[in-house]
Amino acid sequence: MFTGLIEEIGSIKSIQSGGKSIRLTIAARTIMDDVKLGDSIATNGICLTVVAFNSTGFSADVMPETMSRTNFGLLGAGSRVNLERALRLGDRMGGHMLSGHVDGLGEVVSKEHDDNAIWVCIAAPKNILKYIVEKGSIAIDGISLTVAYVDDKIFKVSIIPLTQEDTTLTSKKIGAKVNLECDMTAKYIEKFMFHKEEENAKADKKDISMNFLRENGFV
Repeated sequence: MFTGLIEEIGSIKSIQSGGKSIRLTIAARTIMDDVKLGDSIATNGICLTVVAFNSTGFSADVMPETMSRTNFGLLGAGSRVNLERALRLGDRMGGHMLSGHVDGLGEVVSKEHDDNAIWVCIAAPKNILKYIVEKGSIAIDGISLTVAYVDDKIFKVSIIPLTQEDTTLTSKKIGAKVNLECDMTAKYIEKFMFHKEEENAKADKKDISMNFLRENGFV
């Protein structure tokens, strides 16, 4: 689990292609203090497993499923990425709970300065927008942010100076693809409600059928 509070901006040293998969080697320093083999590190919001490391960075394998859902296929050597180590029990929860499992891609459609803040507007598909609510939380490339506006095509976030400096978001160009992870609570509630409606429909259908038979002398 992660919080969406970025600890460091790393950079991709190399990408080894393996058909539909890749192995990334990422340069980092701050997060390498206590890294162990098999640790999880959120990289642009994607939970990756450390398969090799030294004091200057780590390597991780990226499977085809991840490549199809994220912006990793658009990155190259030198690309900057947001990094966060996995949450430890007892840590402060400064952002919101993230799994590191990306729901899909959004696209930066505009950026606008507003005094000390920068408004970033993201276009997203409907299957993602349905989980986004105003004043709710969203992770963009692994950054925990508060939704300031949402409609049926786009949503907006406002970026404070510290987040501008410590993450890659405001350096993204118009048209850039970003990884989106919605608040997992909304997805669990939807799943529960869908199954509850299905169960109720089945129960109603069964009751109506039996009552109909009794009322008409068949039972």
